[in-house]
Amino acid sequence: MSTLTHILRGNIRQYGMIIALAAIVLLFQFLTEGVLLKPLNVSNLVVQNAQILILAIGMVIVIVARHIDLSVGSVAAFVGAAGAIMMTRYDVPWFLAVLLCLALGALIGAWHGFWVAYVGIPAFIVTLASMLLFRGLTLVVLDGATVGGLPENFKKMGNGFLPEVGPDTDLHNLTMLMGIAGVAIMVFLDLRRRAAAKRYNFEVLPFPLFALKHVVLGAVIIQFTYLIADARGLPIVGLILFALIAIYTFVMSRTVLGRHVYAIGGNVDAATMSGVNTRRVDFLVMTNMGLLAGLAGLVTTARLTAANPKAGVNFELDAIAASFIGGAAVTGGVGTVIGAIIGGLVMGVLNNGMSLMGVSIDWQQAIKGLVLLAAVAFDVWNKKRTSASGGAGAEQTETTPPPPDELVEEIEQREAADVGPPGSSGAR
Repeated sequence: MSTLTHILRGNIRQYGMIIALAAIVLLFQFLTEGVLLKPLNVSNLVVQNAQILILAIGMVIVIVARHIDLSVGSVAAFVGAAGAIMMTRYDVPWFLAVLLCLALGALIGAWHGFWVAYVGIPAFIVTLASMLLFRGLTLVVLDGATVGGLPENFKKMGNGFLPEVGPDTDLHNLTMLMGIAGVAIMVFLDLRRRAAAKRYNFEVLPFPLFALKHVVLGAVIIQFTYLIADARGLPIVGLILFALIAIYTFVMSRTVLGRHVYAIGGNVDAATMSGVNTRRVDFLVMTNMGLLAGLAGLVTTARLTAANPKAGVNFELDAIAASFIGGAAVTGGVGTVIGAIIGGLVMGVLNNGMSLMGVSIDWQQAIKGLVLLAAVAFDVWNKKRTSASGGAGAEQTETTPPPPDELVEEIEQREAADVGPPGSSGAR
């Protein structure tokens, strides 16, 4: 029981947000009389919130590294506008335009990384300047007008769905197969992690709870898959999103770069003294954020079927909110990709549910602001609670325990032998 309590307390942010998401879904499912979880509405939820979830993946990494990026909405709008102009005015093939736009986004991110990592200007200032700069450039390149007439294949990036395969089962077969495969892979990887943890004597959940956890998660994933398959199948942008979740979860949890990001966010001075190239890591983090902002801009342009001067407005606020609601710490060093996705889904369900209920946009903004404040307040409260009680994550008054008495005596004897009496030949 003590092991379970310790594990739950150590992961209270993640479990708390999962419970909150489930509660919000059930609440709006009741208030909307079952409309929220209708297959078509669930499919629309994925399509409508994909660009925010893509940005949230990059933003949580930026926040973990103790930075912030206020420019992602403007960068997304600018890259989307640049892509539309390439395809319509200069007849650039859509796939080549996509690659060029991703490179443009990464280049903008590298520009931010240069000023942040190598010049030392705070990311808040750098990206605030870029927010204004690229919003203005978006208006310049579009000449204040909407640019449409995009290629059909490009528009499928934001509105298309995976093709139908196999026999007619009244469901999208490929989507169902992917959902079942996803559950199987999740269980397999978690079993491997559990076995490795036990091998090194780390604490693990008791097996009944471990099994119950995967039964519940598997049931949720299969139900979600069923709803998507019962509509039009998995959207192409959903496939892109799930691929990004898998890639960045692996990078942040299983690679040296990911561990360096957490190390820098936790204590930049300690990371520097440990040999971490903090400038290089900061540069890569900001470059990656620019790349994902460019991708979000392309997805937005494809979904709207046109480049709009007002595209991307408030994207940065939604991405930041998703990261903090999902458990990222304001001071850096804490946060996960899955947590940011959960936070983004909380915001998406709130938006969708309130829209279905006919709540006006002004009240929607007010409620989302209160949710963000509550999430950050919960994070602060949890830190104070664990610190006061000595629980998981509690701050220690002494980071290193004192050496044993016999070791202290041995050191003193060696020092006395080295120094020797004054004037002796043994003095060094």
